[in-house]
Amino acid sequence: MAFEKLGSFFGINDEDDFDEKKPEAAEPKQENYANNEKVVSMSTASEARTKANSKIAIYQPRVYSDAKVIAKQLLNNKAVIVNFTNVNDQQSKRIVDFLTGAIYAINGEIKRVGDKIFLCTPPKFEIDGSIPDINE
Repeated sequence: MAFEKLGSFFGINDEDDFDEKKPEAAEPKQENYANNEKVVSMSTASEARTKANSKIAIYQPRVYSDAKVIAKQLLNNKAVIVNFTNVNDQQSKRIVDFLTGAIYAINGEIKRVGDKIFLCTPPKFEIDGSIPDINE
């Protein structure tokens, strides 16, 4: 009796028939998906989804309070092109100062891309390149 318990503990039992073959249908089939063109890595799919959701907003502020609306766009992970042609120089400097503070707080970036035109981006955007001054 003790040997039977030991035998069953180790999986050795006289009642087992080792000559029986298991049916092949019970084994899962192993398929090779390496050459399947529909298989996409997860990082590529998430990058494509992120790029599809990226947006750029365009604003032309008229008063200082429009800076708050632009900053909210940055907080919603949208890049913003700001055109200051309808604002005097003093107001545009105040708005740029406000946006610079907001961008600093979210680790974004601000860059002048033209005369009275700025590009403000949240952290996941990259600004590559520059526009040289005509006067240089």
